[in-house]
Amino acid sequence: MAAPVIGLLYPGVGAEDDFPDLERRLAGRLRLPLVTTAGGDVQHTVDTLRRVGSAGNLLDGVRQLAAFGPDSVMWACTSGSFVFGFAGARRQAADLAAAAGRPASSTSLAFVHAVRRLGLGAVAVAASYPEDLARHFRTFLAEAGIAVVNLDSSGIPTAGEAGRMGLREIARMAAAADRPDAEAVLVPDTAVHSLAWLDELEEAVGKTVLTANQVTVWEGLRIAGRLDGPGRIEGLGRLFRTADTAPARGGDPA
Repeated sequence: MAAPVIGLLYPGVGAEDDFPDLERRLAGRLRLPLVTTAGGDVQHTVDTLRRVGSAGNLLDGVRQLAAFGPDSVMWACTSGSFVFGFAGARRQAADLAAAAGRPASSTSLAFVHAVRRLGLGAVAVAASYPEDLARHFRTFLAEAGIAVVNLDSSGIPTAGEAGRMGLREIARMAAAADRPDAEAVLVPDTAVHSLAWLDELEEAVGKTVLTANQVTVWEGLRIAGRLDGPGRIEGLGRLFRTADTAPARGGDPA
């Protein structure tokens, strides 16, 4: 069977190199073609992210991805989907799927599906964003029925700055957000590198860590129906170790 192809729409600069680095490590088991949609260093503001997540920004990228023959399409931007709310993020994904003629989703929806697949209840959020933007993610999760027991905001103003964080800084951010009653810590920014560090992050925090780029890849495989083989990828945390066996919590959101 041919390797799955997960087409990625990425908003600008930050951690875009996470994906080709993973593709190289997997040596042909997974393809992750990436098209940049907005370009530049995206500001972490609500108004900016609503523009970044608009149909005008995304649909041209969908057309460019068609050349790669993707099995699924992922809008690899958490804030550019959750700023529209849960219902708005679902509409956004449906519009992408219609344009692509392929299953489509976004990183924010991927977090919901991953939390449910792992059977998690309460979570903590370690957000790189400024507090006003981070609160929209908390509202989004609440609309999806996910309890957030703590939300920490690091106040980083741009995606480019978030992309300069190293493992030690990200681990400290995740550990600081953790609470005893949280079953996992969510790190929602796709501008934050993580795909080489999931096991180290989970070891540092002492529990499940879900990061934006991790759930983006997982969701792309899930909606393509390809979690059976590539879904078990070493080094990508608990989510990938249990990718095809863990029950969904209450089913996927309708």
